[in-house]
Amino acid sequence: MSTTKIKKGDTVKVIAGKDKGKEGKVVSVKDGKVLVEGVNTVTKHAKPSQANPNGGILHQEAPIDASNVMYVVKGKTTRIGFKEADGKKVRFAKSTGEVID
Repeated sequence: MSTTKIKKGDTVKVIAGKDKGKEGKVVSVKDGKVLVEGVNTVTKHAKPSQANPNGGILHQEAPIDASNVMYVVKGKTTRIGFKEADGKKVRFAKSTGEVID
């Protein structure tokens, strides 16, 4: 799989789906899916276990496709590109040209 443009710790905005317009920080990225704080929360029914002795109803985030989120820089969404700076491959915001990392 190619290099992902969204990474853990990035601030993103949801551009499609039931949570369209929400912003949050990326918690994890795996197989083209991203887990974003406070976005796509689902209700899960858990049986009692050692970690959760009472069991019950849990509310947690579910992954959404990376194509449904956009990177946020200075409050505005932007696409991400790659370029070489000082001999290293870096990400940059296409709208501002600013290097991300």
